[in-house]
Amino acid sequence: MSHVLRAATELGAEKWVKPWSGSNGGNCVEAKPLGDGRVALRQSTDPDGPALICHQGEIAAFIIGAKAGDADFLLS
Repeated sequence: MSHVLRAATELGAEKWVKPWSGSNGGNCVEAKPLGDGRVALRQSTDPDGPALICHQGEIAAFIIGAKAGDADFLLS
């Protein structure tokens, strides 16, 4: 597993999406699919800050685990 951290501005301003949005005051994670199958993540309130780049399988595993309750500890 390798994670690359780089400036989100290097990835361009287009195609960043908020997979969900709620009443959290704008504190959202934005995602951008990259051309090589990886996914970039950034904090919506800091679009010029760092982006974490993960392989698509890592994102899928996180989402599956979160749906199963494996990430609930992050909320307590």
